[in-house]
Amino acid sequence: MTAASSTADTSDTELKRTITGRLLFFYVLGDVLGSGIYVLIGAVAAAVGGAFWLAFAAGVTVATITGMAYAELVTKYPQAAGASLYVHRAFRKPMLTFLVTICMLSASFAAAGSLATGFARYFSQVVPLPPPLLIALLFVVLLCLVNFIGITESVVANLVMTLVEVAGLALVLVIGIVHVARGDASWGVLTDFTAEGNPVFALVAGVALAFFAMTGFENAANVAEETVRPAVTFPRALIGGMVAAGGIYVLVAMSAALVVPIDVLGGSEAALLETVRAGILPLPVGMMIILFAIIAMVAITNTTLVAVVTESRILYGMAREGVVPRIFSRLHLVRRSPWVGLLFSGVVVATLLVVGQVVLSINPELDLVDRLATVTVVFLLFIYGLVIVSALKLRGHDETGEAYRANTVLLYLGLLANAVLLVYVVVDDPSSLLWVAGLLALGLALYLVARLTSTRRRDPLDVHEADQEV
Repeated sequence: MTAASSTADTSDTELKRTITGRLLFFYVLGDVLGSGIYVLIGAVAAAVGGAFWLAFAAGVTVATITGMAYAELVTKYPQAAGASLYVHRAFRKPMLTFLVTICMLSASFAAAGSLATGFARYFSQVVPLPPPLLIALLFVVLLCLVNFIGITESVVANLVMTLVEVAGLALVLVIGIVHVARGDASWGVLTDFTAEGNPVFALVAGVALAFFAMTGFENAANVAEETVRPAVTFPRALIGGMVAAGGIYVLVAMSAALVVPIDVLGGSEAALLETVRAGILPLPVGMMIILFAIIAMVAITNTTLVAVVTESRILYGMAREGVVPRIFSRLHLVRRSPWVGLLFSGVVVATLLVVGQVVLSINPELDLVDRLATVTVVFLLFIYGLVIVSALKLRGHDETGEAYRANTVLLYLGLLANAVLLVYVVVDDPSSLLWVAGLLALGLALYLVARLTSTRRRDPLDVHEADQEV
C-alpha cells in the first residue's frame, strides 16, 4: 500500500477534532438537563413528597461519581465508542464488549423513541392537527439530517437549544423567588415526606425516577475523538457540566415545591407548567403556557439530537474496533459524518415508534414514554456499573502525565449506588425486562449480520482481540 493510499484510507475513517471545551461543557449541560426536568419532576414529587429535591440531589451525586469514571477513562482512550471501548480494554472479552455495545445502543434507541413521542405530545398542544406518530417520525428525520450535516453544526445547535431551555428553567426560578419575596412560601414543605410507606424507600423510588433526568452525560464520551485536547478538556467539561445541571435541578425542584401544592405537582404530566399556571408573574397565563410548551419541545429536541449523535458514533467506533460490521465506520466524503450508522439509527428509532403505536392500540393503558424511559434506565445502570469497574481495573494502564484519576472510594460508592438502583427498578417494574429482551434481540441480529458478512473465517467478535495480540 502506498503512502498516498494509506493517507486516503485514514482520511476516510478519521473524525475531525473541532469541539472545544466550551462547546463540550454546553453539550454535557444540555444533554443532562434535556427533557427530564420538564417531564419527571411531577412523578418524583408524587413518589417522595415535598422533600423530592433530595431525590434530585442524590441522583446528581450518583451520576457525577459515575461521570468521574468516564472522565478518567476518556483521558486514557479519547476515542468514539465510550463504554464499549472501556469494557473491552478492561476485560478483553469480545462477547461482553458486544453486549455493552448493544445495551448502549438499546438505551439510546429507547430514549430517542420516548423523547420523540413526548415531543409529539407537546407539539399537539400547540398545533393539534397532525397525527402524533407523523410528528414523531418527521422529528427523527429532521434530527438525523442535522447530524448528517456535521458534528460541529450539531453541537452548535445543541448550544443554542441549551440556552433556550436554561432560560425556561431560569423563569421557573424567578417565579419561585417572587413567591418567596412576597412571603407566601411555606418552607416546611421542603422537609415533608408525604408519600406512603417508609421515607427511605420513597426516596429511593424518587432517586430512580430522577436518575433518568441525570442520564445523558455518557453520550459525551462518544465525541471524545472529535474534542480538542480531550485529556485536559474532557474532565473539566464533563464534571463541570454535570455539577451545573445538578445545581439547576435542585433549585428548580425547590422552587416548584414552594410554588405549587405537592398533590397538584404530583398529579400533573407537565409539572413545571403548573408553576406558570399559578399566576405569580404579572404576565398572561395563556401566553406563558404556550411559551413553556415551546421550551419543552426545544428541551426534548436537544436531548434527542444528542441521542442521535450517540447512536451513530457508537456504531462508528465499534466498527473500527472490529466488534460490529465495518460498514458502520464509513464516513461521508464531504460532510465527514458516519452516515451508515446514522441511517441505521434513524430506521431503528422509527421502527420503535411504529411498533409502539401498534402496542398502544392493543393496550391503551400503557404509557409508552414512561415504559421506554424505564427500559433506558435499566440498560444505563448496568452499563454505568461496568464502566466504574473498568476504571478501577485499568488503573496503572495506559496512563500519561495528563491522565485524570477519580477518587477510588467515591468510585466504589458509585458502584454500590448504581447496583441498588438497578435492583430497585427491575423489582418495581419486572415487565420492563421484556422490552429489554426485545432490544437485545436486535443486537443478536446485528451480530449475525457481522458473522455472515465478515471476509475472515474467525468470529468477528474475536477479530479485534487477535489484532491486539499481534
